[in-house]
Amino acid sequence: MKITSIRLGVDIGGTFTDVVLEIGDQQHSTKVLTTNAAPEDAIIEGMKQVCAKAKISPTQITQIIHGTTLATNALIERRGAKTALITTQGFRDVIEMRTESRFEQYDLNLVLPEPLLPRQSRFTVLERVSAKGDVLVPLQRDDVERVVEDIRLAGYNSVAVGLIHSYLNDAHEKMIREVLAEKLPGVMISLSSEVSPQMREYERFNTTVANAYIKPLMKSYLSRLGARLNVEGVTCKIFLMHSGGGIISIESAAEFPVRLVESGPAGGAVFAANIAARFGLDKVLSFDMGGTTAKICLIKNQTPKTSRVFEVARTYRFKKGSGMPISIPVIDMVEIGAGGGSLAHVDAMRQIRVGPESAGSEPGPACYGRGGVKPAVTDADLVLGKLDPDNFAGGSIKLNRASSALALETVLGKALDMDAQTAAFGLAEVVDENMANAARVHAVENGEDLANYTMIAFGGAAPLHAGRLCEKLGITRMLVPQGAGVGSAIGFLRAPFSFEANRSVYMKLSQFAPAVIKTLLADLEKEATSFVRSCDAVAPINAEFKAYMRYKGQGWEIPIVLSVEQARNPDVATFQKLFETDYAALFGRTVEGMEIEITVWAVNATTPTEKVAPVASLPNPSAAEIFSTRILFDAGLSKVVNASVIHRNSLKPGQTVQGPAIITEDETTIIVPSSRNAVAQADGTIDLTRKV
Repeated sequence: MKITSIRLGVDIGGTFTDVVLEIGDQQHSTKVLTTNAAPEDAIIEGMKQVCAKAKISPTQITQIIHGTTLATNALIERRGAKTALITTQGFRDVIEMRTESRFEQYDLNLVLPEPLLPRQSRFTVLERVSAKGDVLVPLQRDDVERVVEDIRLAGYNSVAVGLIHSYLNDAHEKMIREVLAEKLPGVMISLSSEVSPQMREYERFNTTVANAYIKPLMKSYLSRLGARLNVEGVTCKIFLMHSGGGIISIESAAEFPVRLVESGPAGGAVFAANIAARFGLDKVLSFDMGGTTAKICLIKNQTPKTSRVFEVARTYRFKKGSGMPISIPVIDMVEIGAGGGSLAHVDAMRQIRVGPESAGSEPGPACYGRGGVKPAVTDADLVLGKLDPDNFAGGSIKLNRASSALALETVLGKALDMDAQTAAFGLAEVVDENMANAARVHAVENGEDLANYTMIAFGGAAPLHAGRLCEKLGITRMLVPQGAGVGSAIGFLRAPFSFEANRSVYMKLSQFAPAVIKTLLADLEKEATSFVRSCDAVAPINAEFKAYMRYKGQGWEIPIVLSVEQARNPDVATFQKLFETDYAALFGRTVEGMEIEITVWAVNATTPTEKVAPVASLPNPSAAEIFSTRILFDAGLSKVVNASVIHRNSLKPGQTVQGPAIITEDETTIIVPSSRNAVAQADGTIDLTRKV
């Protein structure tokens, strides 16, 4: 059979770069250490490795889909471009004043995060647009030219433009862009009316500033990546995963790089949704744990939950409100600093704390032997017997158990009078409890009971910890799919092309205007569809409509999904019924007699998701072949047990594994606790269930 499509999925993480090559129904994958100084180097190395495995030339690749943490890391580490902000006179300090909310109410010494731009980098012009989009104070070109000259003299190379209510009337922002393009042709420009045309100036300004801040960096990186691939003879199209769970063109990514924030985790959620569809699961907890962070996402009806605002770079124990709000479509998940490279220390209260600081790939955990001296989660996993020091990452990295033990004893053991194994147990329990608590809070915030959910675990470190997490959360079933170690990269290959367009147009239900709504949603559909069509010229495109609604006086809205018919023929009674149904499901009740209002409208254009075949039924069960045994510390029993070691590639459909056991493969290791049994499903997924 002639192969017409050879696709490459690439996920750059903080520690590893995952590369997956898909040829028809065959996959080849690898993990290489991320090269932080030049991320494209790791991509080229990984690409060569998987092409060698598949016995093809890189020149035969027909499509590359890429997700990266580069944008996120640039915001967290504050290493973006020299950026200026032009805003309305009187609103210069919006991004510093924030919303004036306190994310830690009782901390008298609370320090708010510094804004992305200092005050001297924020410039103002005299203009004003009303909340209805009317021009109250016209913008004068001379005023703009004066500000642009100041920006030229200061040497800024990227400019964010955010004016009050420009999401309703963008004429003034466009005038500023015209002057900037004329006077400073080399400067990159980001308009808030294009980046995030939504109400709430703090979130909108901050999102636009973030886009401008990382735009030169991302354009440079994407240009270098394209050049390096051309040198290797790879001339296919490159697409990027965006934070909303879809794929956009490299040109759109370069123009709106802020949409790439959280692109890697979004790929993981798409991967989990695909597995959920294959098994017919409607309630899934996606658990993605890599080298730097752990991501938890709720997936209902085989669709990840989405949001339009999230925070990056939280500075205060990952508390909501302590980070940088980014107002873009995003898959809603909770992310904490708990990965294989997360470092542990003892705090002033003599408690073990883990993360958010990570060893990353340079120097990495102590066991890597690359200069790391602090204990990481991977060091604890090695000492507890979860990892084979000779076969980590397919044998490409040899782990040193003695270095792990020394780091654990030096940093934790001496302070708490513990030996290496006890310190490792304490470290692992702390990180597992942190993740379990994050999952509990996320579920409660969404009105869900995790006892009815199935966990899908992926990422290099997740299968090591997922069994214990299920014990803590009371989850009875867990799936570890094929390719779990590189799940996000596989998710890129399963994602549809998509783009969400949104706009703030305030409307009370008592002043419902069907004609205005029809025109607005049609315009948004056209905008979103044009982005998708630039990626795929022939595929059918579906439109998904949402209205964000609330009771008058409330601070935030809830998303209401509209059918195509409801969007084409809007009806006030239908809108009210949809809102009250969803509001009652979230909060248990509605508020009688309270005015309802709509603040934001959104249309997501997407190509159809990949259709999946259900997993075949299993043959009669039989026992798996045990290759050896290994000493394993079982956290659920708080003692050492003798665990069976099984090679995943030797498991056949229907074969069962009794816990405690260790199922090994090149890219991860699955720990089957004493409380669980496992069975190999027909598609190679390992299905763990609680013993009865």
